[in-house]
Amino acid sequence: MTVETILKYGVRILIIFMVLPIHEFAHAFAARKLGDRTAENMGRLTLNPISHIDPIGAICLVLAGFGWAKPVPINPNRFKHIKSGTIITALAGPLSNIIVAYIALVIYKFVYYFTVSSVTQTIYYIWIILQYFVLINLSLAVFNLIPIPPLDGSRVLTVFLPLKYQWKLQQYQMYISIGFMVLILFGVLDTPLNWLSNLLFNCIDFLSRWVDLIF
Repeated sequence: MTVETILKYGVRILIIFMVLPIHEFAHAFAARKLGDRTAENMGRLTLNPISHIDPIGAICLVLAGFGWAKPVPINPNRFKHIKSGTIITALAGPLSNIIVAYIALVIYKFVYYFTVSSVTQTIYYIWIILQYFVLINLSLAVFNLIPIPPLDGSRVLTVFLPLKYQWKLQQYQMYISIGFMVLILFGVLDTPLNWLSNLLFNCIDFLSRWVDLIF
């Protein structure tokens, strides 16, 4: 196993304990601001990873680079505007991944420009870690927008589905989730997810061009 591979899996573990809690905290925080204290009352308005880690989602993240934490409980009936509140709360998690990825990309660019003239093995590994950190966060943002339970995109989808289809989705949620996990572990979704992640990377790269202009 190469050093780069070890670093990749190390970053994935770091994501589980640092970024997934931020993702779930963002859901809980958005819900709290919109009037729903359900997540707060259940101890989910926290950055403590123990409160958020889902074992199966964590394993998928380590093995495939895509995963999830325990969904934050939301009661849409407590929102002033149910549909918009549900959408905002659902999108808060993926948005937090994009923000973290953007910050990491800016840090990477500063580190790169300051060290490119005197590259050591340690500096090279730091570059690799930051690159993986950016890419995995973007992958998580795209992944969580897929409209399949228990992912955030499913909450957005239910807002637009007729009630009878919402019940159907809930009825077959377990089977859909199992089938989805099989697709993830066998890499069936790698190509479309990577394409979307690269598209999102191009967007944040463009927004971070101000760093390139400085140097």
